[in-house]
Amino acid sequence: MFSKACEYGIRATIYIAKNSVEDRRVSLRDIACKIASPEAFTAKILQQLVHHNIIYSVKGATGGFEMQKEKMNSLTLIQIVKAMDGEHIFHGCVMGLSVCSESHPCPVHTKFNEIRDQLKAMLERTSIYDLSQGVETGLTFLKQ
Repeated sequence: MFSKACEYGIRATIYIAKNSVEDRRVSLRDIACKIASPEAFTAKILQQLVHHNIIYSVKGATGGFEMQKEKMNSLTLIQIVKAMDGEHIFHGCVMGLSVCSESHPCPVHTKFNEIRDQLKAMLERTSIYDLSQGVETGLTFLKQ
């Protein structure tokens, strides 16, 4: 459903949030290891997240990546999805047809619109802070 970059972006953001709650910055190497992502690919993903002001990069010996605690409750999954993949998932044809609309629907258009609306609502309601707490308590995991 989401691109691999988006999946890793979500995982990285959750991991960074979990550590930021405890006032810890995390390194690129640590993030890549904890989300099971290649380090070079993770670096590109983190650059995109920094560019969209989702996370922050601090240079130097005590540097790394972090998030503002105040931002965690208001930052939702949809913001990461839009930053990484854009909005095509909310508008494009699920079957990849170039022309698909209410007046000229693909075979799954109507059914997928319901699912797309539910997905969008869930992404808009789910905060990064809530997701990071599941990881913190061990109820959820970022890699297998």
